[in-house]
Amino acid sequence: MQHEVYVSREVKNLGHNNAAALIKKAVRMALDAEGVNVPCIVSVMLTDEEGIRRVNAEFRGVDSATDVLSFPLNEMEPGRFEPDACERDPETGAVMLGDMMISLPRCEAQGEEFGHGFAREIRYLSVHSLLHLLGYDHLDEGPMKAQMRAREKSIMGD
Repeated sequence: MQHEVYVSREVKNLGHNNAAALIKKAVRMALDAEGVNVPCIVSVMLTDEEGIRRVNAEFRGVDSATDVLSFPLNEMEPGRFEPDACERDPETGAVMLGDMMISLPRCEAQGEEFGHGFAREIRYLSVHSLLHLLGYDHLDEGPMKAQMRAREKSIMGD
């Protein structure tokens, strides 16, 4: 199965030239773990603190930087991927899952803060965001958050 993961940079010279490869691997691993058995498309924008703050303010009304933002194109229930109910690329027929935005500086800082480094943090943020595209959420401290955290741990091998 060939999933397409497009990674671009809004801001140049942020370093971490291995970020795209790490993201693509993590997204594909998460899709496999979720049993997604049709080709999918995911777009990822790498940015800085100001870029993600601006988008967070515009789309969520939160005027602060964050680590990752997710913009799903489809409404899904966690763990119930239904490709026939999803938006499709008219040329390829692949399911278009949505967009992600990751702050590379925030990712680097969190990797240091948590003591596991940049590579693990960017993989985690990619898995976390992909799960949002597949309908998972953590708006409360209850069952939805527990379900999402359990999937993250399973996919990440923690």
